[in-house]
Amino acid sequence: MGRRYESPPVIEALCEFKFDPDSFWDLTIPGLMYEKIQETFPRRNQVAQINAAITGNAEGIIQQFGAIPLMQFLREDGTSLVQVGQNLLTINQLKPYSSWQEFLPLIEKSLQAYKEVVHPKTVSHVALRYINRIEFEHNIELEDYLNFRPFLGKELPQEFSVFVVGVLLPRENTRDSINLQLTTINTDAPNTISLILDINYILTKPKEVELDNLLKWVDTAHKNVEEIFEACITDKLRQIFKEIQA
Repeated sequence: MGRRYESPPVIEALCEFKFDPDSFWDLTIPGLMYEKIQETFPRRNQVAQINAAITGNAEGIIQQFGAIPLMQFLREDGTSLVQVGQNLLTINQLKPYSSWQEFLPLIEKSLQAYKEVVHPKTVSHVALRYINRIEFEHNIELEDYLNFRPFLGKELPQEFSVFVVGVLLPRENTRDSINLQLTTINTDAPNTISLILDINYILTKPKEVELDNLLKWVDTAHKNVEEIFEACITDKLRQIFKEIQA
């Protein structure tokens, strides 16, 4: 078990699965899913996911937009939810995030229900993503708190207010990758700097993971996410998060 904190910075954790487009689908599937998970997720809500596509031809650039219906199944308090669409399953845990030991069973229960209802044959995309919000008072030195941060050579001005830093890290012999990003965001709090540390772990070679091994992949993904998160922060930031001593 990794480190735990009284005030973890996680504002959202999500696990997303996309399945082969040839899987059977009709409008009864969300209802069948609900029957299997309603004890945990009793509330229902229908939304639309907006997809945008840009294509080009001899006449120029064409933008196409489409709305894909999604059904959301939420816990009574709204802190976690399952989203179901055609070839799509997403499990979201919102703030407060307690632990992996509580989030993983939600993923397992939802994935099992989807497999029993839809019977997909292959997976085309899997991602485990953790979005962290970190706030500091002004006039701090980022290197005191973060090992992953913007760097400016000595010949460049050292004062900056807005930045975006990103890197793609191969993992598990290039089967997977981590899209690691650190960005500033606007905040209404005075004298405060607000950052988003986004760790998105992605299966880049889906043919190497079978459906029966998806939970094993998810657990491996979490270990890598946890490792990268801890490598991004310093002990000074751990004090702010109030690390729980074993």
